[in-house]
Amino acid sequence: MVSSKLTILSALSLLSTAAVVVEGWTLASTSQGASFFDAFTFFTNSDPTHGFVQYVDKATATNKGLIYTQNNQTIIKTDNTTTTTSGRQSVRLVSTASYNTGLFILDLEHMPTGCGTWPAFWMVGPNWPNSGEIDIIEGVNKQAQNQATLHTSAGCTMEGVNRSQSSTVLANNCDVNATGQGGNVGCGVSSPDTQTYGAGFNSNKGGVYATQWLNDGIYIWFFPRNSIPSDIKSNAPNPNNWGTPMAAFPFVSGKCTPNKFANLQIVINLTFCGDWAGSVYSSSGCPSDCNTYVGQTPSAFTEAYWRINSLKVYH
Repeated sequence: MVSSKLTILSALSLLSTAAVVVEGWTLASTSQGASFFDAFTFFTNSDPTHGFVQYVDKATATNKGLIYTQNNQTIIKTDNTTTTTSGRQSVRLVSTASYNTGLFILDLEHMPTGCGTWPAFWMVGPNWPNSGEIDIIEGVNKQAQNQATLHTSAGCTMEGVNRSQSSTVLANNCDVNATGQGGNVGCGVSSPDTQTYGAGFNSNKGGVYATQWLNDGIYIWFFPRNSIPSDIKSNAPNPNNWGTPMAAFPFVSGKCTPNKFANLQIVINLTFCGDWAGSVYSSSGCPSDCNTYVGQTPSAFTEAYWRINSLKVYH
């Protein structure tokens, strides 16, 4: 009888433990301070988005002061002292780890901004676009609100999907070759909040972007510096308590399914001009033409840097 009771109690204990694991998030990795770059490789190929940029390796970035640590914060910046006719030197980081779901929390104090800039914090899989892409933070030039976008192969749309989010829908078809949307538009949304991007974001010392990716969909929240949930601060995040997300991309059978996203790596980069920033530059209220301005006005890029407090990944 005693043995039976112990067996039952042991089983109940295991069930209780399992419930905690299923319902909660466990911190898997923290990238912060001097060790931040240990989790990334430095992309040095030509820019896939045709930007006016030269991506440099870790040694070059270190020697030229494009990456460094200050007060346990990670700084990633562009060169802002030299003129160039071949592209401004910058950094593109790609995580060594790949992911298939997770909760990704970026605590960011400052992001690159200004004419010609095109910064992004995003995730992308191999054999693009077949493994999908999640753009969490992205914008160009003097943009004041963040855009979040999914890019996929054919067969993923948000058209007719019930979505609760604070942002405005820009396009519904996530297929990069969708008819009627232009090349590689994807299914994007734009936040109405000027604290989410650019100068407005920086003036408030930024905040936290949290991205939950599970088999039910991809959801993105933004919290300004003075409104970060206590559960995030205590490393016990509970998205169920966070309210309406900035962006919601539910997976619905017949619309878009989880298999459109696999083996995604985290990317942090800053490019210039190119397919997006360059194509809208003339209507952005910026001087000259994009490549000339970026190449010949280095002093304009003193605000073109990331200041990261931490990047945490939860399983």
